[in-house]
Amino acid sequence: MRFWKQLAVSLVVLVVGGAAWIRFAPGAGETLAAIGVSHPLIDALSPPQGGDGGGGQGNGGRGQGGRGGPGGAALVVVKPAATAVANDRLNVIGSGEAIQSVTVTPAATGNLTQIIVRSGDRVEAGQVIARLDSDEQMIAAEQARLARDSAREKVERYRNLGSARVVTAVDVRDAEIALQAAELALNTAELDLKRRDIVAPSKGMVGIITVNIGDYVTTSTPIAVVDDRSEILVDFWVPERFASKIFVGQPVTASAIAQPGRPLDGVIHAIDNRLDQASRTLRVRARIENPDDMLRAGMSFSVTMAFDGDRYPTVDPLAIQWSSEGAYVWRIQGDKSERVPIRIIQRNSDTVLVEAKLAEGDRVVTEGVQRLRDGGTVRIAGEAPAEPEQKVAGEAQ
Repeated sequence: MRFWKQLAVSLVVLVVGGAAWIRFAPGAGETLAAIGVSHPLIDALSPPQGGDGGGGQGNGGRGQGGRGGPGGAALVVVKPAATAVANDRLNVIGSGEAIQSVTVTPAATGNLTQIIVRSGDRVEAGQVIARLDSDEQMIAAEQARLARDSAREKVERYRNLGSARVVTAVDVRDAEIALQAAELALNTAELDLKRRDIVAPSKGMVGIITVNIGDYVTTSTPIAVVDDRSEILVDFWVPERFASKIFVGQPVTASAIAQPGRPLDGVIHAIDNRLDQASRTLRVRARIENPDDMLRAGMSFSVTMAFDGDRYPTVDPLAIQWSSEGAYVWRIQGDKSERVPIRIIQRNSDTVLVEAKLAEGDRVVTEGVQRLRDGGTVRIAGEAPAEPEQKVAGEAQ
């Protein structure tokens, strides 16, 4: 018998505790309804809307003077819904390089006899930065010049003799052809001599010179790297979902990782024509001005781009509630509360963008949500309660 007594006492405790939970815990009725408990039982045990669970003046505490307000209406604070654009932002890391970078190599082979510039010097396009030994080429050019002068004198002499019919026209023509060949030989010799000078193909800053005077160099020997860093190109990779949103000339914001807190404005300079199949990313190149020469090729950059997204309703963060079915808010239509399911799109500091059937200006409850029921009567704080219809009719008479 002791077991049956313990079981009976346990059942009584469970029933009393469950009734107290339904009576005093907000949302208990909704939870029981979700698991299949009959609605009449929930209505009988649940606290009245706007009431405090105690006896009021008539009608089970639903009359005038309940905590919820006149007529048992729940007192709430509302804030109108607004709309905003969900901005989609892209933050990636990229690598910088000079707008133009050239590795200077000789146009001929030979020994270095002179290095004119030093590392860090600024040079212009066509400026000589080093020279090769050129004695042999100077002699060849001088010989070609003498041969050209001799051929030119012979042509002039034959032309004078031809007018006196001492030489034939064929002889004059042969002399002219010999002059043309001598001029071509001179041009070749002068070109070979010119190629003994190593020149910068573009303007910029000279990097570290890796050779010394007396070194034997070939056409594949790097002499120095010249970087034009008046502008910096930043290469970065973006996910394929942004491929259709990026265009040449689009503004970007970047900052050097080594120089935080110094935002740099730039534009999209070039876009690759295909995505990388392995990573499903698109190569994009931005161009950034470098007027004070604080940026260097090879630096890493943090690149930020903003894209306009879709427009969504916004609600106060305090308005969002949660249940087993997901997030929702309470909307006030007239003097009735309505539960509206939502899906959170983006959280900001003072608003939350949601996907929901909300229009701009809809009144959304931010305080007093604990006593709300779908279709329940509410009273908005700060607004005068609506007068009963009979009283209004009596005044009209």
